[in-house]
Amino acid sequence: MKRILLAGGSGFIGRALARALAARSYEVIVLTRTPRTDSGFREVEWDGAHIGEWIQFLGDSEAVVNLTGRNVNCPHTAENLREILDSRVNSVQAIAQSIPHVNIPNIKKPPRVWVQASAVGFYGDTGDRLCDENSPAGSDALAGVCKRWEAAFNSADTPNTRKVGLRIGFVLGREGGALPVLSKLTKWFLGGSAGSGKQFISWIHLEDLTRMFIAAIERVDLSGTYNAVGLNPETNRFFMHELRHVLRRPWSPPVPKFAVRMGARWMKSEPSLALTSQCCAPIRFLESGFEYQFSKLRPALEDLCRDRK
Repeated sequence: MKRILLAGGSGFIGRALARALAARSYEVIVLTRTPRTDSGFREVEWDGAHIGEWIQFLGDSEAVVNLTGRNVNCPHTAENLREILDSRVNSVQAIAQSIPHVNIPNIKKPPRVWVQASAVGFYGDTGDRLCDENSPAGSDALAGVCKRWEAAFNSADTPNTRKVGLRIGFVLGREGGALPVLSKLTKWFLGGSAGSGKQFISWIHLEDLTRMFIAAIERVDLSGTYNAVGLNPETNRFFMHELRHVLRRPWSPPVPKFAVRMGARWMKSEPSLALTSQCCAPIRFLESGFEYQFSKLRPALEDLCRDRK
């Protein structure tokens, strides 16, 4: 059975990916700070920063997938941004330092592929400018985090391990991410657009995202950086309109910027997450022939919110 190490695999995306990989008969080893025995997968402790006992599973593995990183849904204070950055860069460096230790000729081979998460935050606030994988990095704080995150990954010397980086967009799922919160607010008749409502959301259904990870693992022709987003970025105003429709709620007044900032402070979140525009295209996945199951927003929301009506 082919083995895959899933670092940060106990999170929202990691849990879905672990299930999808197991369904394809992979042996999934989840690397996590707090291993459990009831998750349905073998969980192994790692601190996200150093070589540890988990390295014994790395040799001869099919892939290592790294989803590790502190959640960005918090106030972006200097201290929190430092922890957001360190959690990402340190985990990349730990894997990079470990791979040479398992490359023992005629005895053990390094992982065949390393799939590394990044984020479309790399592009900063794009306004209505469509960004592909060749677009320049932005200049805000999260763009700076993504640049250093990707630099650590790209500089890792792993000549016998193919590397794929996925810049992940706004992931829609039932069990995590922003959709459950937005659905709850909408059901409470608070489903208006945020700020101007003109800012773009580069959304992707969780099921399509897991299929992108699997493609990155299984297809030897994929390497380098890919935008892991859906086909049709939508404005915040349109997104909330579609969510209200799916949840059968009437029009709601827009939420002005000052109220978004106040609400984010009350929820211990970061207002820029709702107000920043990111309009991104998955050009390299399209060129590779990847086919989406959810290319339109309304069917994606109907699939995910069906039980919430």
